[in-house]
Amino acid sequence: MPSLPTHSADSSVLLVQLSDSHLFADAGDKLLGMDTCDSLRRVIEQMLQEQPGIDLILATGDLSQDGSLASYERFRHLTDPLGAPVRWLAGNHDELPPMQGACAGTPLLEPIYDLGAWRVIMLDSSIPGAVPGFLADSQLELLERALSEAPQRHHLICLHHHPVSIGCTWMDPIGLRNADALFAILDRHPQARAVLWGHVHQEFDQMRGNLRLLASPSTCVQFAPGSEEFQVSSEAPGYRWLRLHTDGTLDTGVSRVTGITFEIDYSVKGY
Repeated sequence: MPSLPTHSADSSVLLVQLSDSHLFADAGDKLLGMDTCDSLRRVIEQMLQEQPGIDLILATGDLSQDGSLASYERFRHLTDPLGAPVRWLAGNHDELPPMQGACAGTPLLEPIYDLGAWRVIMLDSSIPGAVPGFLADSQLELLERALSEAPQRHHLICLHHHPVSIGCTWMDPIGLRNADALFAILDRHPQARAVLWGHVHQEFDQMRGNLRLLASPSTCVQFAPGSEEFQVSSEAPGYRWLRLHTDGTLDTGVSRVTGITFEIDYSVKGY
């Protein structure tokens, strides 16, 4: 594995998460009535204003809605102005061959990133052609190895699918199908500090013992918290920031843009 930039062990580091951008091959195409390219651009503009000195950008899946090479190239172009290292992982809408094509010759899909006193692990929970998530044996082995090789570091584990119920009945069946296997590994490694995911298009922040569980808004449409059936929220697009400290604690919050209005188009099926 190539060496990666690190920070001195006595400094905190700043990460930002972009999730569920659902870009299309054609700029201007809409998801549920929202122009996803425009909303991502506005979120990034806000990040540039609010978050100087970003150390790492986490793109936690569903970068694309249609799985096109052009949509991944657009995501790269839009995030370039942030001027920070970026790591991607796949979601249920992503298509790995074009995603890999857009990342050729870059470290964008490398799953382990060390910075400061922390290690970030990016796991692929996508199942080709399916909406729910599953961590294949290779991903579980990657997680076990990454944790075991760096017991002195604090660990942030990222994936696309939610490993716990978030209180939305309709989303429970499309989360991570083998969450028990994930937590069986994490429970053996006290240096695991937090799990971060996308997919749910809403905020979530709970503790599981000493493990922080976090989900984040989409950069486009939001889903209504606590909904029994599929329902879009009126909340604005946003991103999550995370300040990781050397003692293993973290501060985090969500920032949302203003001034985006759209008419929900429920004719779109097959989220």
